[in-house]
Amino acid sequence: MKEIKIKDEFIKLEQALKLSGECAMGSDAKYAIREGKVEVNGVTELQRGKKLHAGDTFTVDGHDYKISGT
Repeated sequence: MKEIKIKDEFIKLEQALKLSGECAMGSDAKYAIREGKVEVNGVTELQRGKKLHAGDTFTVDGHDYKISGT
C-alpha cells in the first residue's frame, strides 16, 4: 500500500487520484470515479469531491493507497 501525504486536513478524491499518479488529468479522475472504478475505505465511491482524511484508504485499478497527515 502506497502512502499519500497531505499537509491539510483533507484532500478531495479527484486530487488524490492525480497526486497518486493513477490519473494524469482531472477528466481522467472524473471518468474513473463515475464508472465506479474507485473504492474509498472498501466502498465504491461516485463523488469526485469526497473528502479523504488521514487514515482513509482508496483503491483504483488494483492499487491501494493510504492517506497520511504530516
